[in-house]
Amino acid sequence: MYTEEQLNTFRNIINGSRRAVFFGGAGVSTESGIPDFRSQDGLYRQKYAWPPEYILSATFFRTHTAEFFDFYRDKMVYPAAKPNAAHLKLAEWEREGKLAAVITQNIDGLHQAAGSKTVLELHGSVWRNHCTRCGKSYPAEAVTGCKGIPKCSCGGVIKPDVVLYEESLDSSTLERSVQYIRQADTLIVGGTSLNVYPAAGLVDFFGGDHLIVVNKGETARSLRGAMAVDSPIAEFFGAV
Repeated sequence: MYTEEQLNTFRNIINGSRRAVFFGGAGVSTESGIPDFRSQDGLYRQKYAWPPEYILSATFFRTHTAEFFDFYRDKMVYPAAKPNAAHLKLAEWEREGKLAAVITQNIDGLHQAAGSKTVLELHGSVWRNHCTRCGKSYPAEAVTGCKGIPKCSCGGVIKPDVVLYEESLDSSTLERSVQYIRQADTLIVGGTSLNVYPAAGLVDFFGGDHLIVVNKGETARSLRGAMAVDSPIAEFFGAV
């Protein structure tokens, strides 16, 4: 649980920041009703015919395409989810000129829905989809609004623009993320256990003044010199 001293210190740091960057993970969206992967009730602890890690792999997409989309529609897309206090506060700081960018591992688009403009999506987005044959773009409804395998007018399979296991992160998104973190005066790491690489390694590029970690529970790695706040991030940001 956070303390009043942590709240006041955090407020002072943010008020003095002009190039803050936020790096977030699944914990940012759990308070909007989107389950994470590794918590007690996360996807990795649920029972399926195959492990979720395999279902969300490029191999499974190619070899069990129909089953992939059954899982994807059921567990990966939450169109009714709304931004929470963390998403809204980040968008507010951007408007005020305190926050330069949001770097997220999430694919739900809630940062943009809250009003954030500079959002770097390391793992893609459920709201973008494309034909694997001709490259034509499609909205999310083309995938969620049908049964079976979604097909393009050319006959190709429509694939969500999300990074599957065995796939590489987009190099330009990675490069921009490194650039923003290197230039940041404050780095806020929130709602992530820092388990997933290469994304978790991005924090090593930070050399600014203030490093803050807001996460419910311990992270997989300790960050030297960081102010650690043990709290659900929307709860903490809502109190700032």
